[in-house]
Amino acid sequence: MNDYSLFTKVSSDSLIVLAVYVDDILLAGNDVIEMNSLKSFLDDQFKIKDLGSVHYFLGLEISLIPQGYVMSQHKYTSDLIAEFNCQHFSPVMTLLDPSVKLVLDMGEPISDPSLYRRLIGKLNFLQHTRPDISFSVQHLSQFLQKPQVPHMLVALHVLRYLLNDPAQRVLLSSSSDLSLTAYSDSDWAACAISRKSVTAEAEYRALRKVSAEISWLLRLLRDLGLSISSPVPIHCDNQAALHIAKNPVFHERTKHIEIDCHYVRTCLQAGLISLHFISSSNQLADIMTKACCKKYLDLTTDLPPKINLFQNARHDSRSIADILPFPLSSHAGVVWGQILPTMVATTPD
Repeated sequence: MNDYSLFTKVSSDSLIVLAVYVDDILLAGNDVIEMNSLKSFLDDQFKIKDLGSVHYFLGLEISLIPQGYVMSQHKYTSDLIAEFNCQHFSPVMTLLDPSVKLVLDMGEPISDPSLYRRLIGKLNFLQHTRPDISFSVQHLSQFLQKPQVPHMLVALHVLRYLLNDPAQRVLLSSSSDLSLTAYSDSDWAACAISRKSVTAEAEYRALRKVSAEISWLLRLLRDLGLSISSPVPIHCDNQAALHIAKNPVFHERTKHIEIDCHYVRTCLQAGLISLHFISSSNQLADIMTKACCKKYLDLTTDLPPKINLFQNARHDSRSIADILPFPLSSHAGVVWGQILPTMVATTPD
C-alpha cells in the first residue's frame, strides 16, 4: 500500500478506487455495478450518505468538462478575501516584491498574532490548486511565532494577488497520454534569516527529493492500473548537481551527500528517471524557490506581457491599514508607507 488513505479493488475487468479522509469518502471506478455494491456494503457497516457525483470535496470544487475534470477553490478563495476585507482592493500582478527583504524583527508586532497565523494557515491549504503562491506562503510561514506589521501587510498583498483570478483552476486531463515531467530547483543561501537554501536543500539534495517523489508516484499509479515504462525526465538548471548525480566517484567535498547521490544514481540506473539540463529561464520550479517569477505569470494568464506590475487603475486616499476590519498596530500606516508605498486601496464603482 503506497497511501494509507487510498484503497483499491482490482479484478480482471474492473478497478474501484476509494479515498478516505476522516469521515469523507471519494469513490471512483470503471464498473458501476461494483461501485454500487461497495456503497451498499459501506452503508450496512457505517450508515453512509451518498451525495452522488462529486462536485465538492474537502473544500475543492470539482467539475466535469470534455477535457477531463477541473479542480478549483473559488469559493474558498473568495471567502478568504472577504474575511480579511480585501475584496475592494485593487489587484496586484506579483506576489512579493524582490526588493523587499522580510526578516524576523522589522517593525511593530501586530495586535492579534492569531489573525496572521489563521491567514497563513488558510493560504497554505489554498496551495492545492494555487502552486503559484507556494514560495510566498512558505516564506511568510517563517514569521508565525512573532508576526509583525510588515509581515501581515505582505500576507495581505498575497490576497490582492489572488483577486486577479479567484477561480483559477487545475485541469486533471482525461487524455490517454500519461507522461510525467519533473523539475528540480533550489535557491541556495537566499534566506536572509538562516542563510540556507529556501527549500532547505541544495540542488543535489533537491534532486533526491524529486526522485523519491517520482518513485512514490509511479507506485501509486501502478496501484491505479497505470504503468509508465519510460524514464521520467527530471530537468535541473545546475550542471554541477547533474555531474555529481551521474559521477560514481565521490570527492571529499561530496561525502556528506553520499546517501542522497546513491539514491538518485540508483533511480537513474534502474531506468526510473533521466536527468536533463535546462536553462534557468525555462525552469518552471522557480515558482517554488523565488519571490517573483513573471515568466510563469505570463504563461498562466491572459494579461498583456508588458504591464506596470504595481500600477493601480483606481485610487483611494485612505490607507489599507485604515480599511482593514482589524487593527494592526499604532504605527501600521507609517510602516505601510515604508514597506510597500504603491499598494493603495480601492473602492467599488
